[in-house]
Amino acid sequence: MRQWAINTDQGDVSHVLVQAIPQLGEAQFQQTLLDSLYPVLPAASCAVYRTGVQSAPEFFMSASHGVPDTTRDCWRAYLSGPYLSDRTLCREPAQAPHCPIPSSPPVQQLSHITAQEVPPEHRAKVYEAHGMAERVSIVEQQAGGALFAINFYRHQHQRAFSDAQIVAFEQLAPALLALAHKHLALRRTPLFEAPPMLTPPVAVARQHARDHAFAAQLRQVQRLHPELTPRECEVCAGILQGLTFDGIACQLGLTVPTAKTYRNRAFARLGIHFRNELFALALAARNEF
Repeated sequence: MRQWAINTDQGDVSHVLVQAIPQLGEAQFQQTLLDSLYPVLPAASCAVYRTGVQSAPEFFMSASHGVPDTTRDCWRAYLSGPYLSDRTLCREPAQAPHCPIPSSPPVQQLSHITAQEVPPEHRAKVYEAHGMAERVSIVEQQAGGALFAINFYRHQHQRAFSDAQIVAFEQLAPALLALAHKHLALRRTPLFEAPPMLTPPVAVARQHARDHAFAAQLRQVQRLHPELTPRECEVCAGILQGLTFDGIACQLGLTVPTAKTYRNRAFARLGIHFRNELFALALAARNEF
């Protein structure tokens, strides 16, 4: 396994940019990006996601070139267990078992790993089950323990990435990272940014939607452990909604230290220590019901 700092010299990226930039914010962006990159880095699939010990796992986009797109199946297999112990995206996995992340500025790096270097469970469930043999990644280590990763995969029917192809990928990395962030910002803007002035009916409808989502998360938490108190369940539901402790405290009328105390008690009952473990339990419970 190799890891090294990103070289900021982008090289000649015009052939990729000319095709990808017009698709920013469009549904075909990721496919166009993978196809335009193929002459430089012949990857059969790609996936962009966020993971990390204390952050909610989130899958953003994927595409395939010349093979069926099984990236979402890979993601589900990854969430079934391997991601809880995944250190392949960490900067120094041997010295940093929990991937401590500096808060600012984000650290950006490249990662190159073959299937044989991936831990056994991860390799069996994700790589071998879906015919993947090698991965190169752009990893941005963000605040709060999050790892934002842009991954390109060579499949077993392909030749190994050459040194020249990996060097070209390194030159493209800053542009690819910028494109991915811009695309996601454009895609999310209509969903998450409120218009300057909300009419009362729209505001009420959105509040009802938030209340419904919270109630669904609450029911999910209540299934996890019969001894969880109502407050412990509510705090866990807020965590599953992606709220900060300030947001949870405001929503439930608590102080931040009190909200953290309920979190600690709930996690102790559940036998977990980190947010991502709560997400894994909730995902398993949802699949059972």
